[in-house]
Amino acid sequence: MEINKILAEEFKLKQSQVDNTVALLDDDKTIPFIARYRKEMTGSLDDQVLRALADRLNYLRNMDKRREEIKKTIGELEKLTPELEKAIDDAKTMVELEDIYRPFRPKRKTRASVAKEKGLEPLALMLLGQEKGVDPEKEAGRFVNAEKGVEDIPAALAGAKDIIAETVSDDAELRKKIRKFFLSSGSIASKAASEDADEVYKNYFEYREGVARTSGYKVLALDRGEKEGALKVAVELPEGEAEKICRRDYVKNDSPCGLLVGEACDDSFSRLIRPSVEREIRSELSEKAQEGAIKVFASNLRQLLMAPPVKGKVTLGLDPGYAHGCKAAAVDETGKVLATAIVYLTPPRKETEKAKKILGDIIKKYKVTAIAIGNGTASRETESFTAELIKEMPHKVSYMVVSEAGASVYSASKLAAEEFPDYDVSLRSAVSIARRLQDPLAELVKIDPKAIGVGQYQHDMPPARMDEALGGVVEDCVNAVGVDVNTASHALLSHIAGINSAVAKNIVRYREENGAFTDRKQLMKVNKLGAKAYEQCAGFLRVPGGKNPLDNTGIHPESYDAAAKLLKACSLEPGDIGDTEKLKKTLKTVSLEKISKETGAGIPTLTDIVKELEKPGRDPRDELPKPLMRDGNVMELKDLKPGMELMGTVRNVIDFGAFVDIGVHEDGLVHISQICDRFIKHPLEAVKVGEVVKVRVLEVDMKRKRIALTMKGLG
Repeated sequence: MEINKILAEEFKLKQSQVDNTVALLDDDKTIPFIARYRKEMTGSLDDQVLRALADRLNYLRNMDKRREEIKKTIGELEKLTPELEKAIDDAKTMVELEDIYRPFRPKRKTRASVAKEKGLEPLALMLLGQEKGVDPEKEAGRFVNAEKGVEDIPAALAGAKDIIAETVSDDAELRKKIRKFFLSSGSIASKAASEDADEVYKNYFEYREGVARTSGYKVLALDRGEKEGALKVAVELPEGEAEKICRRDYVKNDSPCGLLVGEACDDSFSRLIRPSVEREIRSELSEKAQEGAIKVFASNLRQLLMAPPVKGKVTLGLDPGYAHGCKAAAVDETGKVLATAIVYLTPPRKETEKAKKILGDIIKKYKVTAIAIGNGTASRETESFTAELIKEMPHKVSYMVVSEAGASVYSASKLAAEEFPDYDVSLRSAVSIARRLQDPLAELVKIDPKAIGVGQYQHDMPPARMDEALGGVVEDCVNAVGVDVNTASHALLSHIAGINSAVAKNIVRYREENGAFTDRKQLMKVNKLGAKAYEQCAGFLRVPGGKNPLDNTGIHPESYDAAAKLLKACSLEPGDIGDTEKLKKTLKTVSLEKISKETGAGIPTLTDIVKELEKPGRDPRDELPKPLMRDGNVMELKDLKPGMELMGTVRNVIDFGAFVDIGVHEDGLVHISQICDRFIKHPLEAVKVGEVVKVRVLEVDMKRKRIALTMKGLG
């Protein structure tokens, strides 16, 4: 219960919200299910807050487990005092906990342990007493013992100081002060590791910035540069100040003993404390930077997955290339492949007129109205060709350049081979690119999120944490949209709450063997899909055209009675589901509070039911601004001039700005300082991946192919 109180305070939630959420998590309820169907219990917490709370709950529980392990170990040593137990219970972080445990942790052979074996601990304690009038050398003489390896007085004093140095280093409170000093007064500094160090890290060859002020992306750059041997990185401190902190806690006076204790403090800091705390600080900075980068990646991925689909259009996907040509695939409104081709738009085998004939015939024959062009190699030439081609078509055709990140990964995957056994790898990529325009979510879930390429330093992230965070985003997005149980691929179904990959394959196998599902209850007949899984997944699986109209809504079967009573109270029939105007008009006369009392369903649940009844099978992505489709007038980098105003699509958001596609192949950078007129801490406060924005050109660097943009003053 103590952990729940901490969570309530940290997340600024009511205690009941936290208690109920933790109980649901402990009952193995999934985050999407809790967010959607247990709003009354959680106070309508969304999936992102629920995941953050679950992560923190896990951390605190692991910490409690470690707390008990430490108390047990110290207790077995018969050294667990009430004061020590309280300090362990009061520790707020794992670092504090381990600092307290440090003196009791079994150590490898150290200079201090060797000195203790030689019987020098009493001498160390005497020196720490720092009584005036005591002659350290005279006292040390009593410990000289050649048989024990203490050859002379200097050796005895050196051993005693080693013991004192370790005592100082093991002081949890002192380490806390030193760590605080590192954070407040330390600077991260780097320099080139050699004269021929990689120029990529040029900005960090002579770099210095306060530890507390160093941005996450800079920390990640320093870490990578150091790992690749291009940089030498260290934490610098004001000369002598940290040593003073150590001395203040241990040196009582300027007696001969006090002077020796001071020397031991200096040695402790330089030899033991500094390297250890510097590692901790660097590790803490890296973890914080990684966590920040993962959050940015997750946010970008969420926006990309939830990008509005271009529905109801026969689409031509173009996977540009030079030597091996441009691969093309036309798909119908459902993503079914209609035709494929390979055309050559660039040297060494440029066949422009032939390509126009082949692709023009496909466009006319299948009435293609949208073209998706991959943004990789030869994308610029392919876009120019497409702009010319569509001008010659008898009907309106528009195109969009889409990210092809991960398309090659997908096309070579086992899943792609299962989907398209008759097509080679290159043509599968073209199909994937076309489908990305039609339904980004359904297509991108087939690819490892790390291969999608929206973020920074993604390959430097801890793999397990990255997979967990991104997997959560994919799960949230798929469940927020819901899927048609009769058409969804097993890759898409496997992200539905309560369904794993094996069960997803069983669902596909069941419909192949038994025909389309006609109601949700049939799911219970699927092998390995039991009552618990059904409870979690049922509300997210749609059955269009089934026996029960409610099966094509996001209403959970457990709320069907409430939905029926709501319809009855409105004098409506199941056939009226989807009649938005009729429902809106009738619902004005109905009291949700009254129906809530009659059915036991909460107001949040009833509110969701109303939305679903008005628009069954609704797709939250339909409410977002449509993607920017182009219809020609392709520009090149040389066409850009400072002051030009253009519309563009945000392709990536990182810590220091956003990259925007303005239709010239090279994405332009809007630095964080140029995103809006108000102050923002992070670009994600103002822009999101996939958003269509208005920008003005500030500068064009032809040599480095860089474009500086601004969004300030453009509304």
